[in-house]
Amino acid sequence: MSLSVPDFVVDDGAQIGADTRVWHWVHICAGARIGERCSFGQNVFVGNDVLIGNNCKVQNNVSIYDAVTLEDDVFCGPGMVFTNVYNPRSAVIRKDEYRRTLVKRGATIGANATIVCGATLGEYAFIAAGAVITKDVKPYALIAGVPARQIGWMSRHGERLDLSVQGQAEARCPATGEIYQLTGDHLSRSEEAA
Repeated sequence: MSLSVPDFVVDDGAQIGADTRVWHWVHICAGARIGERCSFGQNVFVGNDVLIGNNCKVQNNVSIYDAVTLEDDVFCGPGMVFTNVYNPRSAVIRKDEYRRTLVKRGATIGANATIVCGATLGEYAFIAAGAVITKDVKPYALIAGVPARQIGWMSRHGERLDLSVQGQAEARCPATGEIYQLTGDHLSRSEEAA
């Protein structure tokens, strides 16, 4: 772990992988499990019941509360928000009602987006800045708005694909040349290009 600055807190018991960078005013709780080559920007909080894979980037002012899992290669943009209680009240204790949130490999969550607890974000999904996610997101889906809705598809490389949201079609990633197949409302990467 690269402890870049002196003003952070990593509680005893937290597991942090090699080459992970921690910046100013970060607090990582004792139960957190964090992989290798991650980066935590200023003012990040990581709860006890949090699992973070390898090579995740968590930008400034993000709180990753209990019951959140980030798989490998997830990007959390500045100021984005996770929740863990669906119907919070200050006077009602609901810690036994946390809803788990799963962010799958390669997903991107844009700045100031909100992820309402209980959702699964599919592999390589791309959540636009400011979007409010209230339900599961398909792999490779491009999601925007309040409430969020699907507006397109993204490649693994983070390039928008020339495809409608539904139909039967094929598209090539402009950056890598990988081929993607749209079948109904499901996108998959062609094995030929894998």
